[in-house]
Formats: sequence, C-alpha cells, structure tokens
Amino acid sequence: MPHITCDDGVRLYYEEAGEGTPIVFVHEYAGDWRAWEPQMRFFARRHRCITYSFRGYAPSDIPDDPAKYGQDRVVDDIRDVLDGLKIDKAHIVGLSMGGFAAAHFARRYPARTLSACICGCGFGAEKQFFQQFQAEAKANAERIRADGQSAFADSYAQGASRQRHRQKDPRGFAEFVAQLRQHDTVGAAHTMQEYQGKRPSLYDFEAEWAACAVPSLIIAGDEDDNVLQPSLWLKRCMGNAGLLVVPKTGHTVNLEEPEAFNRALWDFIVQVEAGKWTPRHTMPAGASMFR
Repeated sequence: MPHITCDDGVRLYYEEAGEGTPIVFVHEYAGDWRAWEPQMRFFARRHRCITYSFRGYAPSDIPDDPAKYGQDRVVDDIRDVLDGLKIDKAHIVGLSMGGFAAAHFARRYPARTLSACICGCGFGAEKQFFQQFQAEAKANAERIRADGQSAFADSYAQGASRQRHRQKDPRGFAEFVAQLRQHDTVGAAHTMQEYQGKRPSLYDFEAEWAACAVPSLIIAGDEDDNVLQPSLWLKRCMGNAGLLVVPKTGHTVNLEEPEAFNRALWDFIVQVEAGKWTPRHTMPAGASMFR
C-alpha cells in the first residue's frame, strides 16, 4: 500500500490516477479516501488526481496521542502529501472538515495552491453556534469511545443534511453509511475531539480571507442549513472567490449530485487555468446603487 510520511512520522495512505495538472481531494469527517471516487474517475481523464485518508482513518496511521490531531496538523498534512509526491502546487478540493482544511491551506500556503474548492464548509463557525458546536463535538467524541464507531455512525447518518442523499440515492447512501461504520474508533474520537471540537471559527480570520487572492470556488447545498450563511460570508470576504449553491441538496454534495459537482468544478478549473477567474469589482462605500 502506498503511504506518505508526514514530518511528524505519521503515515498517510493515498491513491492516485491520471496525468496532468494535480488535483488533491481532501475528505470530510464522515468520509475517507473512498469518498471522492466519482471525482477520481471523472478528473483522472485529464488530471493527476490524488485522494488520501486523514491521520486516524485507515489505512493511514491511527496515532494514540490526541496531540497528533487537529486542524493545523491536517492543513500541514496537505503540504506533506504534496511534498511526498514531489508536487510544487495543485488544485485543492475539500469537503466539510476537508473544506476547512482546503480554505486554511489556501490562506497559509497560497504559493502552493493553484485553486481552492471549498465545499460544505462552515458548520459551527457562526459565532452564535460556535460554543454549542464545540461542546457537542467533544460530547460526540465521548459517545464514540463509549458506544463504538458503528453505533455512532448509525446516529450520525440521521442528520437532517444527510437525508436528501438518502432520498435521491439509497444505494449510494447505504455505501456511505457502511464505510462510515468501518472507521476506527480511536481515530474517529480523536478527530472529533481535537479537530472538530477545537478548530477556531472561520470568522476569526476575516482579514486573512480578504487578503487571500487564491482563486476559490465555494460550494454549498441549499439544504445544508449550517453551511449556507458561512459560505456566503466567506465568499464576500475572500479576495477572489465565487459561490455555487446547489438546489435541493444537502451536505455531501459531491456524492449526492456528482454530475453537477464535477461539471462545476471542471468549469472552475478551466477558468482558473485560462487566467479568467479574476477578482470582482466591488461597489465603493457610498456609491449609487444604480451605477
């Protein structure tokens, strides 16, 4: 099995397919390297595509030490994946927890980011929900340790933002839940506690987002209620971002609507590589609304 060794010694399992400009896919909390299969098959026709499992997600290493986890560490893991594969820069595509990582990678490593596609990002980031989110994440970590990953997966999959996926694609949703049940209990609990439960709010980085000129596409399902407002806020803050809202769609947009997702991402990458994805012209303060 191919692995990349991070700078702290943790090994990450990865797969790649295709040739061309690199695209790195960064999965959500409930996913792993398998969660990007519809994108790997589509984009590998013209790109070098990489998918990998986070630390704590088999077949990557599962450290026992909670200090080995967290958002900053996962952002640096993207860098280590690029270094391990001798890639100078790439398009970075992330969903949910991976969307946070993709956004912060673009902020911290803009010279290595051809573009950032930030999907399903912002859950718990709004200030009025932030403390509740952190508390619930830490409680979830204890539930995973007490009841096991399989039981937690069945409960987690009942979330409102997952139900459109269940309705539209029952076979695909069943596969998603089956893979979620397979996640390691130690890795799942540590990730929930150290990444989800301790990550700062997106809203704490307003000035940094404004200064980030990386071409970015923010994607949200219109029934992913806890993501919609943060996605709009992030689009307004970022220096060179666009926003796509996919109708009648929940959280796992790349699996729920793979054709629409792939086409939107394809169009975005084509525009970026043609130099056509450019910053907007903003209305000066006090200017007429009709000009």
